[in-house]
Amino acid sequence: MTTYKPKNILITGAAGFIACHVANRLIRNYTDYKIIVLDKLDYCSNLKNLNPSQSSPNFKFIKGDIASADLVNFILVTESIDTIMHFAAQTHVDNSFGNSFEFTKNNIYGTHVLLEACKVTGQIKRFIHVSTDEVYGETDGDAVVGNHEASQLLPTNPYSATKAGAEMLVMAYGRSYGLPVITTRGNNVYGPNQFPEKLIPKFILLAMSGQPLPIHGDGSNVRSYLYCEDVAEAFELILHKGEVGHVYNIGTDKERRVLDVATDICKLFSLDPNNVIKFVENRPFNDQRYFLDHQKLKKLGWSERTSWEEGLRRTMEWYVKNPDWWGDVSGALVPHPRMLMMPGMGRNHSDGGSTTASHAPNVSAAQKGMVVPVLKNPNEKPPLKFLIYGRTGWIGGVLGKLCEKQRIAFEYGKGRLQERAQILSDIQNVKPTHVLNAAGVTGRPNVDWCESHKPETIRTNVVGTLTLADVCREHGLLMLNFATGCIFEYDSEHPLSSGIGFKEEDKPNFTGSFYSKTKAMVEELLKEYDNVCTLRVRMPISSDLQNPRNFITKIARYDKVVNIPNSMTVLDELLPISIEMAKRNLKGIWNFTNPGVISHNEILEMYRDYINPKFKWTNFTLDEQAKVIVAPRSNNEMDASKLKDEFPELLSIKESLIKYVFEPNKVTA
Repeated sequence: MTTYKPKNILITGAAGFIACHVANRLIRNYTDYKIIVLDKLDYCSNLKNLNPSQSSPNFKFIKGDIASADLVNFILVTESIDTIMHFAAQTHVDNSFGNSFEFTKNNIYGTHVLLEACKVTGQIKRFIHVSTDEVYGETDGDAVVGNHEASQLLPTNPYSATKAGAEMLVMAYGRSYGLPVITTRGNNVYGPNQFPEKLIPKFILLAMSGQPLPIHGDGSNVRSYLYCEDVAEAFELILHKGEVGHVYNIGTDKERRVLDVATDICKLFSLDPNNVIKFVENRPFNDQRYFLDHQKLKKLGWSERTSWEEGLRRTMEWYVKNPDWWGDVSGALVPHPRMLMMPGMGRNHSDGGSTTASHAPNVSAAQKGMVVPVLKNPNEKPPLKFLIYGRTGWIGGVLGKLCEKQRIAFEYGKGRLQERAQILSDIQNVKPTHVLNAAGVTGRPNVDWCESHKPETIRTNVVGTLTLADVCREHGLLMLNFATGCIFEYDSEHPLSSGIGFKEEDKPNFTGSFYSKTKAMVEELLKEYDNVCTLRVRMPISSDLQNPRNFITKIARYDKVVNIPNSMTVLDELLPISIEMAKRNLKGIWNFTNPGVISHNEILEMYRDYINPKFKWTNFTLDEQAKVIVAPRSNNEMDASKLKDEFPELLSIKESLIKYVFEPNKVTA
């Protein structure tokens, strides 16, 4: 499992409840992370919530609104933000019935401003969007399985509708612009520092002052509650281990009626529930139940630690010790509060030396359009700058990491390859010295997808690649194109196990899959462009054995495998070579594989010997395989002598697998 390590994190709304616990936790546990908090200090925020972090050198607070595009762009650029954890939102359902436009402004428009800033700056590696279980709508009372992450969104109140709307924007920016987004949907959270418009702190403060506890309707509504520190731990895990493009439910199996919550609080204060609890008019619509399936997060490594009894006791003790934390909150303690969050109703806060929006320098139009922060010395231009396409793909992602490691300036392209104007815009904005194209359609989850999505496959693999090559030639740029060797199959001139491999000048002979047809087609057309370096990758393998695209990972999970020798590409060795090829401005077609061949069984034997001594597998024939796949698969040997001559240190496939894949992952007894 790959671990993501951020450098500079922007946390929105972290003077509020949940986010303050996340911010304080990260600042405490990761002193090498720089944490920037942006909060407008609305009625439900309090700078005192961040007291544990105020003296920390890796903490900075900025008072401002996420709806201010200039401010958000300025922060992203000047603070070199690479990660955003977006908590800022209006969240109280009662308020949403009384002033729903504020929810639209904060929750949808504010999120849109953040997303657009991420698109413009092009530097964000993680955007974690915090949503709610309420977007799923009401769960059936007799349901034994909760809503999972792929369940339909059916919000029932203005608050949850705006959160669902914000989610749609997040998803769209992830798909359209490749923004690395992760979304969370959580159950109710409780604990210290929560503004008392919410049920538990409201009931605690009312019980402390001997007032009735107002329950909407008959109190039969069921909710699930998680203690704030457990939730902060969940966000810590999702930040480091969460997979881009995924949604994670943060939930618990333990449910409680609102009436039961009120009764438990009465017990803490030795009050008689029959005398204290007061039933009041229900909300216009009050969902009966929210129930989440949180197995996905559990598999990632999280589980709640704090029991209901312990969490409620800690919460009660905190409010007893800090009764005036929020000042005058009498307006929040009424049964149906709706006025606190109206414009002009916010409380006064001491900035405590924080930076405010009014103190931020004016952001020029040039700064708004910047893709990366300005170099310390603008006169020092890096000798190389790569424009990389395929940010969300496996190879494209690794290329970016290699550039970072080698300190090569790079940016990911934002445009769609088939849209010439967007490619031109990328090149004009980035001003690269080289363009690396790792974008393409390979199929979801495999090449069989292309058989039923032929126009989409042509659009990206053929039209997009040719458009990029043409624009690059117009601008005098070398394009390094990651292609495929799955355009050949063993034949009479290149028999199986003969050691005679296909060379760069050989004409493709495999047309079994539509994917391979498009790749062979575009390779032939690219020969007309003298600015292109085509790299034929085959059955890519890396040391990341958790990556589902890794050939070893794939076959280790199959029920049955064929056993045929093939040429393959060990990315750990060959992708650094591809960067060197760009530096050398090499052109033409290259068989981009390690010399030699290796069979499925030989790989799985290594897997057994190095990784899992108990691993077993079953073989089947090509004819048997054909019955369970839509399109035939390419099997061949590539002649890598041209690449070996250019890079004599290149290892054979078996040597490379041992050095780069199996030895680093070797499991010792």
